[in-house]
Formats: sequence, structure tokens, C-alpha cells
Amino acid sequence: MRSLIFGLVAAVALAGGVAAQDTPETGIKDVISSQLEAFRQDDFARAFSFASPSIQGMFGSPENFGGMVQNGYPMVWRPGRVDFLELRQIQGSLWQKVQIVDQNGQVHLLDYQMVEGRDGWRIGGVQMLELPGMAV
Repeated sequence: MRSLIFGLVAAVALAGGVAAQDTPETGIKDVISSQLEAFRQDDFARAFSFASPSIQGMFGSPENFGGMVQNGYPMVWRPGRVDFLELRQIQGSLWQKVQIVDQNGQVHLLDYQMVEGRDGWRIGGVQMLELPGMAV
């Protein structure tokens, strides 16, 4: 009887976990977090795998992509603290707002355009946003 109860509890817990993974918010945060972790490890091939096919086509190789991020988005390559803000739908696209505090303590606000494909969520582009109350 104990094993039956344990099995039911485990099944319910797993079902709850699977349901949570199916939400766009969870999947999107997982993809962005995984890409940031790949950049922390200088694993440009893995980081490149989270980019949408159009981004991959634009850069052609993980090395080109990694170089662009190192030079153009150093806060993404070496983030300090990462906070996920709101997920919004804008003209049919999902955009995840992310606040990154870099290694020097400077705050950056980025918007990640997310694209859903057969194999899950991918990053379709990233743009810098103005911080509220700050002129760029």
C-alpha cells in the first residue's frame, strides 16, 4: 500500500512539473537561461543552438555568433545577475524583457524576441532597451 501511495504522489508531482514546463513563460526562461549559461562557459556552439534558424543563417557559425555577442553584448556574454521581467506579445511576437546587471554593476535592459519552432523556443533577436528615467 505504501508503494502505491508513493507512486501516486510521485505521478502527481511529475505531472505538475510537466504542466509547468509546457507554459511559454517557463520554456522561454529556460532557453534564455541556458544560452546565458553557455556563454558563461564560452560554449558558443551550445549558445548558437538556442538561436532561431534565421539568426543562425545570418551569422553562419557559432564562432561568428560568439564574436558578435562578445563585442556587441558583453553583458550577455558575462552576465552578473539576471532577472526576468514581463513577457509581452507585440504584433504577434512574444518578447521577454530581461534585466541584466553586468560584472561592473551596470544595469542593462534587454528584450528577447522568441520564436517557437517544432523543437521548442528559440531566440529570434535581442535588442537593448532604455532604462526607465535614463536617456541613452
